[in-house]
Amino acid sequence: MKWRLLPMMELNGAMQMAIDEAILTARARHKVPNTIRFYTWKPSCVTIGYFQSAQQEVDLEKAKQAGVDVVRRYTGGGAVLHDNEVTYSIVLTESDVPSNIIDSYKKLCLPIVYALRLLGLKAEFAPINDILVSGRKISGNAQTRKQGVVLQHGTLLLKVDIAKMFSLLKVPNEKLRDKVIERASARVTSLEQELGRSVAVDEVIAALEKGFTAVLGISLERGKLTRFESELAKRLAREKYATKEWSFMR
Repeated sequence: MKWRLLPMMELNGAMQMAIDEAILTARARHKVPNTIRFYTWKPSCVTIGYFQSAQQEVDLEKAKQAGVDVVRRYTGGGAVLHDNEVTYSIVLTESDVPSNIIDSYKKLCLPIVYALRLLGLKAEFAPINDILVSGRKISGNAQTRKQGVVLQHGTLLLKVDIAKMFSLLKVPNEKLRDKVIERASARVTSLEQELGRSVAVDEVIAALEKGFTAVLGISLERGKLTRFESELAKRLAREKYATKEWSFMR
């Protein structure tokens, strides 16, 4: 089975989220095949889950001062700082994944586990939607289902700066901030920490491509966004994801 593989994209948060939704819409209308893409964020971005409040989750003034975007995702889950990482996105028909949510996460996360093993790390899927190395989270994932199509995207941390993360994300009790950072440092890891070296984006993407083809039993055909997807993504970025009405609607 042939899936489309899009070239790596380095764009701002509003555009990345708009592209994911545009691909989902195109897939629902049978304009494109199942699609995988990898991307990075420029500038860095905090995304909040669809059901979250930006004001409650993010220190918006500090994010602005740091030049970090804040964008609401189309998917659920918690607030995430996207900084030194590779993000992946999979858009496929709902019939291609198990109906059970945890089983569907597992199916789409196992290629990441395989890729991490190619990079020299022993990884495991941890329900509901995390991937662990040495018992610590190295990848978080989020999913939505619309119009008979599944969109799942997730992160793979190249480096992690917990102090920076919690300078932008709010904590329930400021007096406990140091303890929150300490606990997070014990729970989260990165490729650089685990391998003891810096890892290039291209090296990670090559491993991920092998992971998806081997685990899902597919072939990847390199392609590009269609005109329909490109025009829709630009409109969604401008009229939805880059607007205060969308990102601050709760």
